[in-house]
Amino acid sequence: MADVNVADEYTGHVEPGGDAARRTLDAVTITKLSVGSMDNNAYLLVCREENEGLLIDAAADPDRISDLIGHGPDRPALRTVVTTHQHPDHWQALGAVAGANGANTAAHPLDAGPLPVPPDFLVEQGDTLSFGRCTLEVIHLRGHTPGSIALLYRDPNGHAHLFTGDSLFPGGIGRTTSPEDFSSLIDDVSSRIFDTLADDTWFYPGHGDDSTLGAERPKLPEWRERGW
Repeated sequence: MADVNVADEYTGHVEPGGDAARRTLDAVTITKLSVGSMDNNAYLLVCREENEGLLIDAAADPDRISDLIGHGPDRPALRTVVTTHQHPDHWQALGAVAGANGANTAAHPLDAGPLPVPPDFLVEQGDTLSFGRCTLEVIHLRGHTPGSIALLYRDPNGHAHLFTGDSLFPGGIGRTTSPEDFSSLIDDVSSRIFDTLADDTWFYPGHGDDSTLGAERPKLPEWRERGW
């Protein structure tokens, strides 16, 4: 067993099968790792004061995720694994990672049914999840799936950090399968994200590279017009 190599210069880009990338904030580290055949992003957040971790989307490759967490005595204690939505490419490693670490699992109730293990915590719009002394806010974004959620960390000494699953990407919202679902998702992304968070909010999607709300905000009318 060998720990995953972690680059400390964070750009928001990671390669499938490649190094992880870590961003160090005053209270939290955010480490991004690409896993699986669909270039899924898994995010390990660690409270620096208490060395307690939370994982967003145990998507695939449980051994790589385990190597990311580490094997030495100084590895973080993984307390919670959050699944952003019910699609199988986001939870292939959920049972293995949660079981190996004795971690609780969390998801929105509308997406809990298909998951391989029943969530220990059901979270809805406005709820919070804690790891160590740090807190994430739950934002329900309806449309990609009924129970898709985003998770918001408000850095008290910097800008906000938003983990969007497959609901928001650079260049558009997540895939929807009906006009009604598209309207629901674009409305939620507009009102619950862009209308409430600042342009310097950095967001981390479920696949691919990161972006900021400021970079994407001018494109919202185009997204709504094109219908995807």
